[in-house]
Amino acid sequence: MNYLLWVSLGAVAVIGLTVGITSMMTRKIETPKYTVLHTIDGIEIRRYPKMTIARTRVSGPSMDQNGSSGFRSVANYIFGGNERNQKISMTAPVVMDLNDSASLYFVLPSKFALDQLPKPNSSSVQISELGPTTMAVVRFGGFSTDAKISAQCAVVQRFAEEHNLLHKSEFQYMGYNAPWDVVGRRNEVALTIYSDLEGAELK
Repeated sequence: MNYLLWVSLGAVAVIGLTVGITSMMTRKIETPKYTVLHTIDGIEIRRYPKMTIARTRVSGPSMDQNGSSGFRSVANYIFGGNERNQKISMTAPVVMDLNDSASLYFVLPSKFALDQLPKPNSSSVQISELGPTTMAVVRFGGFSTDAKISAQCAVVQRFAEEHNLLHKSEFQYMGYNAPWDVVGRRNEVALTIYSDLEGAELK
């Protein structure tokens, strides 16, 4: 009896792991086409192009407490909650601004110009453009928590200070995975910077 139980549990575990791996391998989701300028001590300096985003405000900079509600608001827009009932492809990452006026946004597919996108049905979702941006980014795995995000913010803050980088005071969290993805999870913490490693101001 115990043998059959362990076999059954083992089979469930293998199926679950297979589903997780398959989810990661089959999800062909667009991500921003950034350029890595430098990689130092696990930190990447990335240059991002102009991007169009769908953003909603959340009640505070806690991914644990506000990530789900913010996600639902913006997801409703791309799943058809707009003036054309138009479905828009999901992209990655989902980005959360970690500041007092916290917000969560999706980067919209690059094939759309700002004026080609439908107006959201909800007044809580705004469509806008972000200009080209340079960021210091650290990557970490597993399921994210506020504590893990805070620890990685400290890593990036220390890097910026050690290299005398001019930077914003607020961080961003970027999550790339669906909740059911178990293996190969990708999380990042990013800080917008205004100077390069030689001290020159970035345009």
